[in-house]
Amino acid sequence: MFVTDEGQGSPVFLLLHGFSGSHRWFDAVTPLLAAHGRVLRVDLRGHGRTGGRIGLDAVSQAADVLGVLDSLGVDQVTAVGHSYGADVALALGRRVSRLVIIGQAPDYGDATFPRGNGLLAAPVLGPLLHRFAPAGAVRRAVSYAFAPGFAFDPVLLRDHAATDPAVARAVIVDRRNALARRPLDEQVRALGVPTLVILGRHDRFYPCARTAERYRAAGARVEIIADAGHSPQVERPSEVVDLVLSLHANCSE
Repeated sequence: MFVTDEGQGSPVFLLLHGFSGSHRWFDAVTPLLAAHGRVLRVDLRGHGRTGGRIGLDAVSQAADVLGVLDSLGVDQVTAVGHSYGADVALALGRRVSRLVIIGQAPDYGDATFPRGNGLLAAPVLGPLLHRFAPAGAVRRAVSYAFAPGFAFDPVLLRDHAATDPAVARAVIVDRRNALARRPLDEQVRALGVPTLVILGRHDRFYPCARTAERYRAAGARVEIIADAGHSPQVERPSEVVDLVLSLHANCSE
């Protein structure tokens, strides 16, 4: 599993990206967090420099991440999960001392995905669409992860090509079923650690108000960034870092 290790000391921030992403989706927040502790980033299985096409569910991904933590001699982390990375963060269990969820609803019940999204999970058609998608279509799909009009770094487009097509079914189909059985707000309540949920008001995947309501009911602190979409750590990195650091400050008082 590909990992980057920056900063030093404690706390240890573990940053976990979402579907069709990579460690690059935390490029803007990493140096800011590294001024306050150690920052670990990984490319999850099926993504980026890690690759692979099996073990793509959150529990299997978490087992790989735990292996990384063990090899680095790290016990407790502040786990920061963006989108699908939130599932992996929660699956780390007792190794998480504080939890940050970015841009992820508890389940797909209220989700709105781009038209045709489900075709990516089709056994034959999905891999063909992934391989031969026009550059313009890929750009439009990636832009959905941000507030309308946000000018994202084109380097993020490379993560689409680096993502194995098998990940689409794991996230679009299998994950839907897993979250229907045990949604993330239920998992947050069961984990019982200080939890911060950061949402963008203009998230195009999940309705901000309903997502906030459910996490607050589970005991989490929820902060909404007014001019961000699904990926506040890319769109408003300084605000996200301030919120993450405040979780530590509040828990230390």
